[in-house]
Parts: sequence; C-alpha cells; structure tokens
Amino acid sequence: MTYSLHHQAEVLMDRYGVKVAARLSQGSAQLPHDISERLRVARLQAVAQRKRAPVVQSRLATSVSSSGGAAALTFGDEGWSIWGRMASVLPLVALVAGLVLINGIQNEDRANEVAEVDTALLTDDLPPAAYADSGFIQYLKSAAHRTASE
Repeated sequence: MTYSLHHQAEVLMDRYGVKVAARLSQGSAQLPHDISERLRVARLQAVAQRKRAPVVQSRLATSVSSSGGAAALTFGDEGWSIWGRMASVLPLVALVAGLVLINGIQNEDRANEVAEVDTALLTDDLPPAAYADSGFIQYLKSAAHRTASE
C-alpha cells in the first residue's frame, strides 16, 4: 500500500510538471528571441540534471510478512519515534559501558599485581634495598642457574 501511494504521488507530480511546462510554453510565445533561447537552454540543463541525479528514496523495512514460500518487506510511516531513537542509541551506550567496565577491571588487576609484589617484598627476609644492588641481582641469576643445572 505504501508503494502505491508513493507511485501515485510521483504520477501526480509528473502531471503537474507537464501542466506547468505547457503553461510556460504558452507564455514564452510572446517573449523576445534571446530570452526564449536562454529559457530553452535552462530547460535542457534542468532536464539533463534530472536525468543524471534521479531522486532515490531509501527507507528501512519495519517488518517482514511471509505467506507460504514468499516474503514481503513492509514499511512504516511513523518516522523516528522516541523508541526508535533509543533503539538506535542503545548499542552505542552498551559499547561505551563495556569499554569503561573493561578499563576498570584492568586497572584493578594492575593494582592487585603491584600490591602482591609489594607484599612479597615487605614480608621477605631480605630488605628491599638488596634487590636494588646489582651484585645481588647477579648472585640471584647465578644461583638460579646453579639450581637449574643440578
């Protein structure tokens, strides 16, 4: 039904255009030659532009109706209702909320890892200054190498 209304509107616009063109053609008979030539060129340009860029109206199907082995898309004329707007924004809101949640979880995990390292350093028998000594680091590496080879 929506297609037939759209088609009828196009037919009515075409009829109106033909009537306007006929009226303009009648009135152009009394015009001087130079003005009528400019009008003729302007008409040709308008027709060429109309042929190059046809009006394309795209609309989203609002529902699908099926009967037997066939299906048809139907279009609604309600436009952008408040529910339609919310439905189009909802995925974006969910994406942003998910990214914020992931960022919070990663920050908490990093803080827990740092806390574990700090706890291990503070509860260890060695003072934290020992880990800053380059000789002690060499000792740890050589001790780890010796235990691995045994």
